[in-house]
Amino acid sequence: MKLTLHEIGQAVHAMNDYHQFEDITIEHIEFDSRKVTPNTLFVPLQGQTDGHDYIDMALQQGATATLWSREDKPNCPYLQVKNTLQTMQELAVYYRQKVNPKVVAITGSNGKTTTKDMTAAVASSTFKTYKTQGNYNNNIGMPYTILAMPSDTEVLILEMGMDGANQINRLSEIATPDIAAITLIGESHIENLGNTRAGIAEAKLEILTGLATHGTLIVPSDEPLITERIHDIPQKVVTFGLNHEATIQGNVLEVCQNKTTFGTSEDHLVWEVPVIGDYNVKNALIAIAVGEYLGIGLEQMHEALAHFQLTQNRTEWVVAKNGAKVLSDVYNANPTAMKLVLDNVSSLATPEHKMAVLGDMLELGEQSQAMHESIAEHLDPQKIQDVFLYGPMMYNLYKALQDRYEESHLHYFVTDEQEALIESVRKRLTPDSMVVLKASNGMNLLNVVQALQAE
Repeated sequence: MKLTLHEIGQAVHAMNDYHQFEDITIEHIEFDSRKVTPNTLFVPLQGQTDGHDYIDMALQQGATATLWSREDKPNCPYLQVKNTLQTMQELAVYYRQKVNPKVVAITGSNGKTTTKDMTAAVASSTFKTYKTQGNYNNNIGMPYTILAMPSDTEVLILEMGMDGANQINRLSEIATPDIAAITLIGESHIENLGNTRAGIAEAKLEILTGLATHGTLIVPSDEPLITERIHDIPQKVVTFGLNHEATIQGNVLEVCQNKTTFGTSEDHLVWEVPVIGDYNVKNALIAIAVGEYLGIGLEQMHEALAHFQLTQNRTEWVVAKNGAKVLSDVYNANPTAMKLVLDNVSSLATPEHKMAVLGDMLELGEQSQAMHESIAEHLDPQKIQDVFLYGPMMYNLYKALQDRYEESHLHYFVTDEQEALIESVRKRLTPDSMVVLKASNGMNLLNVVQALQAE
């Protein structure tokens, strides 16, 4: 980014005299005063604390100017606005229009980040590409991502998250994507969306709000909650899936610990992604569909997917101190995602001893008990020999598994027993074991992963 403060003031209709700021250059936008560097426009946001209170720290870090919505004046160049968050969003729209990249928006209950990473790998094989960093996918993080993209970006890939209705609407308005993709409809945040998957589907379809009329919508072929709602939209619809009804069909060939191979209906190649899971084939099909929209050749896409880099802590293999294989998937969880991971780990031919450490899935509302119990059908003592359950809602799964697992192979821990959980897992874990850990981020199972590595 390289804008004058005058240009920014004009773009966001600042209420003070911004004409005096022609010679002030802004190269960065930052709302965290600790991350400010020289030539930064500081954006003081109001949340649990008021960012205006951190202006002195931002200036000490090198901030050049600030947005401002208080009546008192800062001791630096500033742009007076009514709402600093809304202004940052408006500036993101202006900057996106100025750079004018092709915009790809990705949402869904699961797989957003993996799909984003795959799609970015495909796009960057041919175009200068920028993607959402980390989990900056909400009404603050997504505009921040747009404002951080280099001025020569040709393809911008944005992840869109939400925890309630009418949130993706705004994100889609800001991004106005050329291509929009929905990975799947699961149960994440279901308590905020009428306790139904239909409510989640409606929230995800808000991505259509800003989708260009000439754009393309990419959706799962096996999700009627989506396909039944998009008959009359003007945009092109591309479906993906592991069945013959999809526009782009995948055929899983082999699932291994560190890779999955598949074929597609589009070609005769054997495709490979360096991650476990047939569900990741569906994510790869989205990336291929985006690549086809962008006119990228098959060979470039094939090579890019085989070597894409996954964002840390998203289905990540690490090694325990004793040499055991650890699959860390502890960033988020919902029943659909947990079942998929367990099914794929169960399908692996080796090793002979497998373990699962599962923590509570949060924000499931009134269906939480039944949804935790439903995981039982995806745990077989012949395939996953030891199960460790952690958290109050996982007690429901513990009870559901008591007829299936012997007492010595089924372990339950309440929330304040994490140290006991770690010690119990360590005692069972041999150098030849494989353990998968899955839970909502709020359960802090990353502590368990790190403890196993540091043993």
